[in-house]
Amino acid sequence: MNTFESIYDIVAKIPKGKVTTYGAISKLLSIDPRVVGFALHANKDPENIPCHRVINSKGKISAGFAFGGPDIQQQMLEKEGVEFDKGKGVDLNKFGYFLS
Repeated sequence: MNTFESIYDIVAKIPKGKVTTYGAISKLLSIDPRVVGFALHANKDPENIPCHRVINSKGKISAGFAFGGPDIQQQMLEKEGVEFDKGKGVDLNKFGYFLS
């Protein structure tokens, strides 16, 4: 399994209503978090590999154009039950999903 496939395997396990971080995935695989971002940007199967469930280590959506922008990603997560505070952050203790 190559690095991108390993990343996709982890992301596919994130349940609805939960999020994980680029850093958590990178730590599991001993890779740079930017590689996780590159892989998720290249994802050709968003239905089975829910990249929108990956956020940054501060519990926030990273700025970018994936999913049509941060507002779309937030809407996708809220539709699954993930709540955002007024600063548009996610409580990782409540909504975080971290494999070890």
